[in-house]
Amino acid sequence: MTEKPNLIGLDFDELTAALMSAGFEKYRAKQVWSHLYCMGVNDFQSMTTLAKPAREKLAEHFSIDRPGISAHQKSSDGTQKWLLRMADGNEVECVHIPEEDRGALCVSSQVGCAMMCKFCHTGTQRLVRNLTAGEILSQLMIARDALQDWPEPAKEGVAKKPGKPGANGDVSSRAVTNLVMMGMGEPLNNYDNVAKALRIVMHPEGIGIGKRRITLSTSGVVPMIRQCGDELGVNLAISLHAVTDELRDVLVPVNRKYPIKELLKACREYPAAGNTRRITFEYVMLKDVNDSMADAKQLVRLLRGIPAKINLIPFNPWPGSPFECSDDATIQKFGDLVNAAGYASPVRTPRGRDIMAACGQLKSASQRK
Repeated sequence: MTEKPNLIGLDFDELTAALMSAGFEKYRAKQVWSHLYCMGVNDFQSMTTLAKPAREKLAEHFSIDRPGISAHQKSSDGTQKWLLRMADGNEVECVHIPEEDRGALCVSSQVGCAMMCKFCHTGTQRLVRNLTAGEILSQLMIARDALQDWPEPAKEGVAKKPGKPGANGDVSSRAVTNLVMMGMGEPLNNYDNVAKALRIVMHPEGIGIGKRRITLSTSGVVPMIRQCGDELGVNLAISLHAVTDELRDVLVPVNRKYPIKELLKACREYPAAGNTRRITFEYVMLKDVNDSMADAKQLVRLLRGIPAKINLIPFNPWPGSPFECSDDATIQKFGDLVNAAGYASPVRTPRGRDIMAACGQLKSASQRK
């Protein structure tokens, strides 16, 4: 890594200002922006729409460094996980989950996590620091590098645009069609950097992943939920995992500050929610903890009136975890009851368990200094 200012993570206005301060004409910003986020260029010499002196001047003043890759693992089911090393040596994990017609990238927002959810491996690490917007973006850029997922340049050196969703579009042919802020950390506790990164991701002249293909998951930082809906309008996922405050206080300690009633009120008022864009409630299935039929009935009562679907997540074990996963029959009965009440309740198929890449298993060795 160099000590030159890194252009990755700057929004368009910041990029323009940085280039102009180095003596570039204003119009150069659009060229550099396109090379960075539409083409995925990772060195200035590959910015072929700029003359050689301009490329050399960019390299003299700036960097476009991505984090290093400390480890890369591929699961037997096709899931891939990268352990990424930031400039200061701290590390985070991100995961690509391929499907037949789509691919989701699970992105981290913090090194570690302060939420201390009892069923989550990341919570045993504790919070080290927030990630910058550039570090959040770089996870997507590295995944696209590895998956050869950038649009191919046309003959004259201008990248072809990815297709837009629709019958004739080709977004589904991309390896990363969806982005989920469900990796290490609580996104709403690092809202400014997450929001900045997502605005760049959604920029139509750059990466171009629309808000309907982005999901932000929160453990329940209530005051930030409305702001997220107003400013970003992305899909919302809530890590619920319990139907009583008594149990959720233990499993998801932020509940002590923002109890279930306040959390669900924020969900009912979420600006981007509706029948076509339901809020996802994530519910990890813990044997003899939260998986009774009484729990299922209470879940239905709690969510009444909220456009919602419930993701039932079989617990993914990790070294030293104090829980067991509910058995298949219990999960099926739980889901059938919720589904009969009118809520879609798919059981999330565990992916990447053999490489510790499944939900709740991410962790790095980074520690707060």
